Amino acid sequence: MEPMYNIQMTIDSDSEKFSDKMPQWQDIDTVLLDMDGTLLDLHFDNHFWLQHVPLCYAKKHSLSSEEAHKRLMERYSEVRGSLDWYCIDFWSRELSLDIEQLKHDIAEKISIRPDVVEFLSWLNDNGKRVVLVTNAHPASLNLKMDKTSLHVHFDKIINAHDIGQAKEHEGFWEKLQSYEAYDKQSTLLIDDNLEVLECARQYGIQYCYGILQPDSQGDVISSDRFIALNSFKEILP
Repeated sequence: MEPMYNIQMTIDSDSEKFSDKMPQWQDIDTVLLDMDGTLLDLHFDNHFWLQHVPLCYAKKHSLSSEEAHKRLMERYSEVRGSLDWYCIDFWSRELSLDIEQLKHDIAEKISIRPDVVEFLSWLNDNGKRVVLVTNAHPASLNLKMDKTSLHVHFDKIINAHDIGQAKEHEGFWEKLQSYEAYDKQSTLLIDDNLEVLECARQYGIQYCYGILQPDSQGDVISSDRFIALNSFKEILP
């Protein structure tokens, strides 16, 4: 399941605290990028898990919409943060629903965040190694790449399900080195999940940036520990 809990992680802080968000590009060789909420609008995932799935679950199990929503929120809470949280196969079994098909049913809602293509193209043109690192289940990843064609910009795509650990778990960023060797001091990570950013910073990744509004129709997320981007134009020279 994609990280819809970002809506619940809002921290009231002055997002303009950082007067200069521009990283030292001359010192950065590798850019690690999250997908949902970073490159893609998180609204698709929040709508899917908070509205579409409860509606389908209620119909499948002959429940009221209120009861279906209550049951799902409780189950989501129990699994949150684990790799199962992001696993389509897990939720298909748990809910007796074809989660992959349900995603395809509303795939028209998948959208790229503003200025993403320009940013990725600039990275490509300036010799940066661009790596997508996502918790998304492979089926969800494939659907979104098919819909957006963003895959053409990546030197490598790494899925947490292959590593066997979610990005917010201690040890993930060290294990990632076996899949993509990177220099912590010359790496920029951009991710909308504050727990992921904290874990990466503790591992020693030099540049860790967040996203101010992962869901275009959701809450603003800011932190006094991380620079948060409203637009990728803010870090384009």
